[in-house]
Amino acid sequence: MGCLHHVTEIGTMRKIMGKSTHRKSALVSMGVRCALSAVLVFANFPTIAFAQSSCPGIHVKIPNIKNSTGNIACGIFESPEGFPNKFLGSAKAIIIRKIQKTKAQCVFSDIPPGTYAIAVIHDENMNGELDTNWLGVPKEGYGFSNTTVDEFGAPAFSAASFPYDGQNIDLTIRLNY
Repeated sequence: MGCLHHVTEIGTMRKIMGKSTHRKSALVSMGVRCALSAVLVFANFPTIAFAQSSCPGIHVKIPNIKNSTGNIACGIFESPEGFPNKFLGSAKAIIIRKIQKTKAQCVFSDIPPGTYAIAVIHDENMNGELDTNWLGVPKEGYGFSNTTVDEFGAPAFSAASFPYDGQNIDLTIRLNY
């Protein structure tokens, strides 16, 4: 079950409870079903209300963004294939976030235990890629999990990778400009 599953169930309950019918027997039957549904929902209310905060996931904070222009793109990789350049073809998941006051956060949920590496780019011009000069040197901010940037290019997957056990993990990735 995903972390947002309970929210969907509550929304479905509201739809059911909000429907009206003209037939008395259908109304009584629906009333009984709604009452039972309400009892089930409210009996589990503490679990439902706090399900989002106890959701396991990989929480990535990006604190040092140069400005609030553009987006932050976070890609999580489960193998060296395509890391870190091939977000669209190789990343297990990609999250794109608006920057708020030179900070951003990406949360990867429903990620099974394993070994992962994360690449982050500051896509200032929102063209969907990390812009580079004619020598291949990035003109926009970039960063990686578990490592600093190698002066000769991006780190290998093995250097940026970290083990994930399926529980909550907090990472901070600082961008290089």
